[in-house]
Amino acid sequence: MELNFDNKSLQVYAALGSKTRLKILDFIGGNKKSVSEIATHLNLSNSITTRHIQQLEDCGILDSERGLGSDRNKKLVYIKVDNIHITLPVKIYHEYKVHSSNLKLGHFTNFFVMPTCGLVTPAKIVGTFDEPKHFMNENRVDAELLWFTDGYIEYTLPNHLTEKQTPKLLEISFEISSEFPVSNNNCPSDITISINDTEVATYTSPGNFSDTRGRFTPVWWDDKWSQYGLLKHLRINDFDTSIDGTNYSLKTLADLKLNESPFIKIRFALKEDAVNKSGLTLFGKNFGNYNQDILVNLYYVSNESN
Repeated sequence: MELNFDNKSLQVYAALGSKTRLKILDFIGGNKKSVSEIATHLNLSNSITTRHIQQLEDCGILDSERGLGSDRNKKLVYIKVDNIHITLPVKIYHEYKVHSSNLKLGHFTNFFVMPTCGLVTPAKIVGTFDEPKHFMNENRVDAELLWFTDGYIEYTLPNHLTEKQTPKLLEISFEISSEFPVSNNNCPSDITISINDTEVATYTSPGNFSDTRGRFTPVWWDDKWSQYGLLKHLRINDFDTSIDGTNYSLKTLADLKLNESPFIKIRFALKEDAVNKSGLTLFGKNFGNYNQDILVNLYYVSNESN
């Protein structure tokens, strides 16, 4: 049952504004009760009980039917709604909407990388291994696997927020691992993630995995090379930054100044002072264990008047 502030809803409010009528509803529950049963339970006369029941029927909360067999002369009442929802004239908690973006691995907009490094499309190696210049190769836009031992890779996407939209949560998901020549499942690497030039988290990848083949890794890719990473979900809200639900910093959406920039920049970097420095590997849609690129969801509420 949906209520607001019209006269019909007022009947319901009035019917519920009585301890006796609330006791009647509680006693009936999911059953069918006769007027005499209700009267006896509440220690009331049948006539007074009938008036209370009639008010609950008039507003649509109760309904009634005649009994069967020996009870055919009895009026049995029952509750006809299981939920009453009141819509107030002001919206305090707005529905979240979302701007979603899919970042292809090869569509980076800035980089500085050091060997070991490389790019691979689902069909072939881009250029040759360990040559940073190939990160500007014309085929790099098709890359769905990339890696480097030192440096950074940066992506830029349009910020679709309007001046009447307030960001509430930025979520970025990606498949990532460390980097090690011929792979190594035990090579931790501290990977720092920045949004709009603000460092929000440093994630330590435990290794560069090749113990089993990646579910989506092409058959031509050698077993001894990087096969898959770990899927990470970075989330930034009004309170903190987390990865997979674990707090990583106190950086918030306010620190990113999303309403002041037409772009959103995302950088993955190996800092010079990193304790663990074993590079990074990013997996796109046709490599690794997850059939996705870098996914970006910016949740917001609209401040436009209805």
